[in-house]
Amino acid sequence: MSVAHPRADASQSRRAVARALPLAPATLLLLVFLAGPIVWSVYGAFTNTALSGAGAANSHFIGLDNFHKAFDSSAFRNSVVLTLVFTFLSAIVGQNLVGLCLALLMRAGSKVVRTLVGAFVVGAWVIPEVVAGYIWYAFLGKDGSLNAFFDSVGLGHQALLFSHPIVAVSIANIWRGTAFSMLVYSAALSEVPRELEEAAEVDGASGARRLWSVTLPLIRRSVTTNLMLITLQTLSVFGLIYTMTKGGPGTKSQTLPLYMYEQAFSFGQLGYGTALALVMLVVGAVFSLVYLRVLKTEI
Repeated sequence: MSVAHPRADASQSRRAVARALPLAPATLLLLVFLAGPIVWSVYGAFTNTALSGAGAANSHFIGLDNFHKAFDSSAFRNSVVLTLVFTFLSAIVGQNLVGLCLALLMRAGSKVVRTLVGAFVVGAWVIPEVVAGYIWYAFLGKDGSLNAFFDSVGLGHQALLFSHPIVAVSIANIWRGTAFSMLVYSAALSEVPRELEEAAEVDGASGARRLWSVTLPLIRRSVTTNLMLITLQTLSVFGLIYTMTKGGPGTKSQTLPLYMYEQAFSFGQLGYGTALALVMLVVGAVFSLVYLRVLKTEI
């Protein structure tokens, strides 16, 4: 049985401290600028902190009151429903399916077609949210380009921004965000062996059958990963919707990020707004757990 020498232990401890010392500044910065705001936000969600009034002069712990207030509010429930509708339409259905279709078309297209389509789609992706919002507002607005075109061909005016604003902002988000899904699926399709698809074609499988039975099973992990990432990104979209509709008319396009912003900064209820942010974090966590569960069963 060997006995550890005290001097050897002390030497190892000094070497461990010496190795960890260079990481100390980075660790301190992470604690101050990353962990600090998170901890404060969690605490703030349980307080009555406000920009003015009693909450500003004397903020204090109020337990779960902010969460009770949220779940009793019809405006909050409306924002949650609109957030889920917006995420389903623009991310899960729109960006995901359009991105897959574009990737399949680019795979079969010539180099010129791939270059042009890729440049256009990726160009829309790199445009800032606010700029994309102005572009779509100018296109769909009352005096916008789409109504000018309808006038030229004798059709009546459309008012999508007023009649179905959540659909209008969903279309804009599909236009702006499809490039990410297209790039993910293009990379995944490049790894699919052509021999398998050619063998299925020789056996008489149609294009749709080959896609469903051969291609999609081979890229299912990319599909799940893409769905998780675009869902989380879409849940937090703010600038695009705010620029196009500001959540209106009324609250017809007020998703959870816009409702949270209104409560925290327009009405000054920082504690309540922070509680709403935590709820949004939980919604994102639920989506992530579902997708990770699907990924885990596929491995």
